Amino acid sequence: MTKPTVLLTGATGFLGSNLLKALLDREYKVVILKRSTSDIWRVHQYIDRVVSYNIDIEPISLAFEQQRIDCVIHTACHYGRNGDSLHLIVESNLMFGLKVLDAAIAYNVNTFINTDSMLPRELNLYSLSKKQLVDWLRQQGEKIQVINLRLEHMYGPHDDTTKFVPWVVSQLRQNVAEIKLTKGEQQRDFIYIDDVVSAFLTVFEKASGLAQFTEFDVGTGILISVKEFLLQLKQAHEDNFGASCSALAFGLVPYRDGEMMSVEVNNCALVQLGWSPKISLKQGIYNSLKELI
Repeated sequence: MTKPTVLLTGATGFLGSNLLKALLDREYKVVILKRSTSDIWRVHQYIDRVVSYNIDIEPISLAFEQQRIDCVIHTACHYGRNGDSLHLIVESNLMFGLKVLDAAIAYNVNTFINTDSMLPRELNLYSLSKKQLVDWLRQQGEKIQVINLRLEHMYGPHDDTTKFVPWVVSQLRQNVAEIKLTKGEQQRDFIYIDDVVSAFLTVFEKASGLAQFTEFDVGTGILISVKEFLLQLKQAHEDNFGASCSALAFGLVPYRDGEMMSVEVNNCALVQLGWSPKISLKQGIYNSLKELI
């Protein structure tokens, strides 16, 4: 039987690149949407194995016209960390997703798998724009099967250096005297990238047995404070890669407005599908440090 063809957005990003490798390893045909200016350092070794469309040059619909797409996996996003304009964040996180959704519906794609966040809707522009896309996905659920994956705090090798964990590691490596942090009382579910990828593969491969609109929480189910996570990170750095003179200066940074102090992750539905997290926090931290050292 011919394997389904997957259209993947965000393939050059942290999550997308890991998904791309996993899909190719399972011998799926993968079509990716990117820009002609995209930095492909994470996926350069796979480019010859995919069908690629540059959306700044070609219409999105061309990919659907020329390829028989069975499933869209949508991971592209814009975090808006650098004071980016409201228009840019909305265009990236809402309008682009809707354009892909429009094309998927028009060309009778079976399933649209979306990457959502556990962050509260009103926390920032990123979370609001992501939730607005989910609103539209839910509204269009009669026209295409939608699987919405709500991710907790994923981490691992090859993540963006602006992200929290790689940033702290870079500070440790540079022996910055004080790494200024909040009190670190926030409870988070840190989940390693390989376990996130396996969650996507699980719902993708079992989509035929799911409802027209389904949501899953993607997390280990184990909460740990940000402070404890960072203490373990620093200890693992010292145990495996040498001491750092940097002090974890908890409490020097105030919590942001509306800070989420805890999160409720219910991964039972995902576990019932046959998924389970495999990478311990200790192993995940070690893997991340090894890549970043």
